[in-house]
Amino acid sequence: MFNHVRALRKRHGMTQAALAEAMGVSRNTINSIEVGRYVPSLPLAFNLARFFGKPVEEVFDDQYEEGSSPDR
Repeated sequence: MFNHVRALRKRHGMTQAALAEAMGVSRNTINSIEVGRYVPSLPLAFNLARFFGKPVEEVFDDQYEEGSSPDR
């Protein structure tokens, strides 16, 4: 699943560890979400979206758009 978690985290000047602490998960979980190895649970996906002030559809997408990259 494509996501913008890394780009949003960096835009907010946060480390993976800081975001993990805010979400109540491990840093490894955040890393795995960012690189696409792990699809978060719905509650975690909604919490991440809420944390960044975005609709969940703007943070997570089930498809890549032509010419896009995970950090767009």
